[in-house]
Amino acid sequence: MTVLHLADGGEAADLAAFLGRLVHYDRAAAVRLQGAGTTLAVFGRPPSFEVLAIRAVRLVKPYENGLDVTLDVTVSAGELLEAIEESAATAVLPAAVTGPPWAGVLPPRGGWRAEPGLPAPDAVRTTLAAAVAEFRSRTQELTPERRTRAELDRIGREIWSRPIGDTGLPVRVAHAAQALGFLRPARPAERPGEEPLKLFSSGAWLRLRTPYGSIAVRRAGLGALDVTVR
Repeated sequence: MTVLHLADGGEAADLAAFLGRLVHYDRAAAVRLQGAGTTLAVFGRPPSFEVLAIRAVRLVKPYENGLDVTLDVTVSAGELLEAIEESAATAVLPAAVTGPPWAGVLPPRGGWRAEPGLPAPDAVRTTLAAAVAEFRSRTQELTPERRTRAELDRIGREIWSRPIGDTGLPVRVAHAAQALGFLRPARPAERPGEEPLKLFSSGAWLRLRTPYGSIAVRRAGLGALDVTVR
């Protein structure tokens, strides 16, 4: 039995909240875990958003008690959620599962560079709120015979694919960040010294970093270029 020792109860609660949101959107959700040293990266893919969510978790001691090994496994998000003991800040690692296709294609580990043009956090939230309001308004105006899944998807793709500000970052990235609890304002005591929002790029990928996690997406039209398969 492998036990992960999280930095504190708050870290355990944040991980549980992230997993709970993934399971809310997909009861069969899986997450890929990659751990080295005292950092554990948790990757998930909320359905319909077409993005990857990344939650960095701080461990109080290295995986496997400091031995020269790394963790790389895909597990059930629901089972990992149930295995978290917030009071003890621990989690028993569930058995590995056969990962979904996305789990084999992750953003690169390095080579990230800052990208300009991302609006201030309040402006990003305003853009997102306007997009949500537009989606609701346009879908509510549809007559019953036009309210098909194909038409709803068409409207959604049009709205969520729009760029945020002067960046190539689609609005659906901010939508996913909000849905997963990454876009809430950070309190200084929680994430001291961190910038509220930052945009990075590496090859075909864009990544929106927030104090609570990151959302990564592949740029449209670049196909599988610069994709890291692990």
